[in-house]
Amino acid sequence: MASRQWLKRGLGRWRWHRRPNVSALEDRRSGAHPVAGRALSSRSEPRDPSGKANNFADYDSMRRDFSLTVPDHFNFAGDVLDKWAQIEEQQQGFGEPKPALWWVGAGGGDGGEERWGFRELAERSRKAANVLTGACGLGRGDRLLLVLPRVPEWWLLNVACIRAGVVLIPGTAQLTARDVRNRLLACGARCVVTDESLAPLVDLVLPECPRVSSRLLVSAAGRRDGWLSFRDEFRAASSRHECVKTDSKEVMTIFFTSGTTGSPKMTVHSHGSFGLGLTTNGRFWLDLTPADVMWNTSDTGWAKSAWSSVFAPWTQGSSVFVRAMHRFDSRTVLKTLVDYPITTFCSAPTAYRMMVQEDVASFKFRSLQHCVSAGEPINPEVMEAWKRTTGLDIYEGYGQTETVLVCGTFKGMKIKPGSMGKASPGYQVEVIDEQGEVVAAGEEGDLAIRIKPQRPPWLFTEYLDDPRSSAATERGDFYVTGDRATRDRDGYFWFVGRADDVILSAGYRIGPFEVESALIEHPAVVESAVTSSPDPVRGEVVKAFIVLTKEYKSRSPQPLIAELQDHVRTVTAPYKYPRKIEFVDQLPKTVSGKIRRVELRKKEWDRS
Repeated sequence: MASRQWLKRGLGRWRWHRRPNVSALEDRRSGAHPVAGRALSSRSEPRDPSGKANNFADYDSMRRDFSLTVPDHFNFAGDVLDKWAQIEEQQQGFGEPKPALWWVGAGGGDGGEERWGFRELAERSRKAANVLTGACGLGRGDRLLLVLPRVPEWWLLNVACIRAGVVLIPGTAQLTARDVRNRLLACGARCVVTDESLAPLVDLVLPECPRVSSRLLVSAAGRRDGWLSFRDEFRAASSRHECVKTDSKEVMTIFFTSGTTGSPKMTVHSHGSFGLGLTTNGRFWLDLTPADVMWNTSDTGWAKSAWSSVFAPWTQGSSVFVRAMHRFDSRTVLKTLVDYPITTFCSAPTAYRMMVQEDVASFKFRSLQHCVSAGEPINPEVMEAWKRTTGLDIYEGYGQTETVLVCGTFKGMKIKPGSMGKASPGYQVEVIDEQGEVVAAGEEGDLAIRIKPQRPPWLFTEYLDDPRSSAATERGDFYVTGDRATRDRDGYFWFVGRADDVILSAGYRIGPFEVESALIEHPAVVESAVTSSPDPVRGEVVKAFIVLTKEYKSRSPQPLIAELQDHVRTVTAPYKYPRKIEFVDQLPKTVSGKIRRVELRKKEWDRS
């Protein structure tokens, strides 16, 4: 068996360090993967960026052979992370362990750096679990609101909550006082964990939130009246902790949805749904192995962080890379991809759009081999620009807070730019009509997942305390995503738009994404959002809100509007062109980076 290679730092650069043969160790552990029951990868070289997958032969065999058993009891900390820690311990003496978590501060290496192996992560998370159950007084099933930026403690407390059976409720660090109040009242959290920037907002609303019994401050040095210091409590805590034997169907985490269509709902996931279900993301879509370093730029308050910054990479034994950034900066991201041995990169379409505005070809990625995108559809033009300048494809994936990966473009598949790809293993995905019947290829309908005769375990449990909304997601034998789509004869799904984003103009149904994709081909457009606008003749017309490039901001508006309208007419059906255009400095977005078309649409209709 080929020997592994691990990363070691030397003379300010990263190089591959060959390790002794570990076949005997793999024999002793029977080659078992902690989650998927497969042999651990024995790949010793960095992956070949040819498009060939490491974990499966082809899409059809991947779907056919997929099997993932959900046991009665499952705990990601005890059943996955602790197993990787045991494997790491067995490999002592073969060199420095590969990091499970690799955190780099906002100033790069000068801003601090943390590298924890799986054993260190396990030990630290046991201490943190004792802080939660001891000083914070939390028990199994109690709820904790965690609001932190990209700091190591966010990952540590994620694992600690799972280990202790405490229900984790993540929140973005951009929450306002009203947001904090509403979330605390809605979810009934007994404990709040945050840093010094948000602690004053918590104190402000605390009198209205009587269920909160403890507050835990994550701070490098500061203390605050009425708050426990995580640093102090962590230092004093024991590293001995028995992992709770959680039921697979037991509540593990509650996500507030990003609110693209109204007030955020509380989406409940079990220990099995994400802890096991995200194996499909890690093994198939991300195609990760223990030799990979995975960087996902998502904010910590979004479910995508759970997808690609916690569960998916750690099911595969991969390194999770984190770069702390106060805000997204294209050049910082590109330079990080040069400076560190990141093999797999995930970011939102907006980030890719911003990066391709830079001189990407001048950044030489030595390790990067697999790029993916999720959050909302990525424009084909951006995919082509990225491919042209980096030589790498972008593999698109589609999912929701309520699901794991629903469909995606997988290694070895033909990439159809603009498509969401094919159904993910573990889901039977269809396009259905209003009666819940599957429609023909090419016909538009609602994207849905079959839930009868058996509901997939990796689907959310419910919307907490909202049975009406929970029931509204079901239609006949299906869970309905709320997104409109088509499926072509090859089985590829194509996003049309949110069900409430589709524009009905003079009898035509117009999806915003196709118009946005046409607009972004024009050199004047950085980003756009398309929605409906009232019209006395057509009922609705297409309106585009456009962010211009620097070069075009000084141009006379009316000639530029006419130019953009003519451009859209030439690249898509003429009836889809935006009859109204408004130039804006920025687009309203959710905390997870999704464009809030609902806000723009409301603004338009309120004017009438």
